[in-house]
Amino acid sequence: MTPHHRRKRLLLTLLSAFLLASLTACWSSKDIDKMGVGVGLSLDVAHPSPVEQELEKRGGAYPKSDKITLTYQFINPKATGKEGTSTGPQQKAYLNVSETGDSLHQITREFALRQDGPIYSPHLKVIVISEALAQSYRLDHLLDQYLRDNEIRPSCLIFISKDKAMDALESKKQGELPALHLLGITDNENRTDRLIHPVSLARLATHMNSGSSFLLQNLVSAEKEVKFAGAAVINGVTKRWGGFLDEHDLEGLTWITGKGKGGVLKSLDKKTGQLLVYEIKTMDSTITPKVEKDRISFEVTIKSEGRLSEKWVTSGDPFDQGFLKRVEQTTEAEVQQLVRNVTNKMQKQFKADVAGFGNRLRIEYPRTWEKVKTDWDRTFCTVPISYAVHVTISDFGASGLLSKSFRITLPNESALLLRKKPE
Repeated sequence: MTPHHRRKRLLLTLLSAFLLASLTACWSSKDIDKMGVGVGLSLDVAHPSPVEQELEKRGGAYPKSDKITLTYQFINPKATGKEGTSTGPQQKAYLNVSETGDSLHQITREFALRQDGPIYSPHLKVIVISEALAQSYRLDHLLDQYLRDNEIRPSCLIFISKDKAMDALESKKQGELPALHLLGITDNENRTDRLIHPVSLARLATHMNSGSSFLLQNLVSAEKEVKFAGAAVINGVTKRWGGFLDEHDLEGLTWITGKGKGGVLKSLDKKTGQLLVYEIKTMDSTITPKVEKDRISFEVTIKSEGRLSEKWVTSGDPFDQGFLKRVEQTTEAEVQQLVRNVTNKMQKQFKADVAGFGNRLRIEYPRTWEKVKTDWDRTFCTVPISYAVHVTISDFGASGLLSKSFRITLPNESALLLRKKPE
């Protein structure tokens, strides 16, 4: 055999080996329809389901104390496969399965005795914890296993439910996955100032390690529908539920932090008592700490630009600068009331700084912070806070009282030609 033939044979052998390897496809693959793909999870105070109780009566029990009920939400591959067909009743897109016990890891492994196929959690999107459970147990204990488990992604979001947490994972809409529905609502931050930025597992760990109090978005449920309603205050020291901010309180807190991306604010005109609505375009807040001889205080400057989006004041003309100034002052007064109400709740009722005042003190006065950080929430309760609010209406929409054709100058100095209203 000549050298040329030997090289040719070697190349053919290598090519054959490569093609053979490529034909084996993904040797570590698993059939997705044989796995329990978990997308949501809820934690409640223990209430074993009738199925669990019956199984235990028939000998399906193991040593445990009933403290927590864990509900896993799985994707139902049979339902998704039938979508779009007209034959037969459609199944729900999800399956919720509950187990009760005292160890979350052991409860999860109990599913292996009832479900065919392993639980697959990398796509877990949300964890909902009931308010009652968060009052009874420390959050770091409840979530310890999920923070350690490298199969669950740190981007998984955490919520508190005022009702049963498992109710937040129900839906009456055909084909809807409740866990993904909750995830979708968090995208509406630019439409309302009553949503806080969602807290992920990774961010939650940071909050708990810092020892600072923080907020988790609260959910309420009714007839298999869910609404984001206010926020739960988690005490930084006890790591337990410490109180509840309603939606109005949350609006005030959003103005203090300046993290709102949109929303509307209602107020009543001082002269007529009629309704005015301000739509937020931009919002900004500066929290300035001051320290004078160990006396700590804060000044908060809030600035916002927006539009007059709705007016029930019959006599008010949006083209009149005097009226617009009146609307600005009315809106500023409403914001002042919101921020002072929620500040009073933080300092007097919850005794917890969930607005980030301590963080600003840490950045600008690190030596002072070192003295007060171990008991900051208690110090925060006595700190004076002043507010300055500046609202600018830069737009009032397309309607007004037109009597003739004329040119006006908007607050942002752009000109607009308006024509006489037809008779």
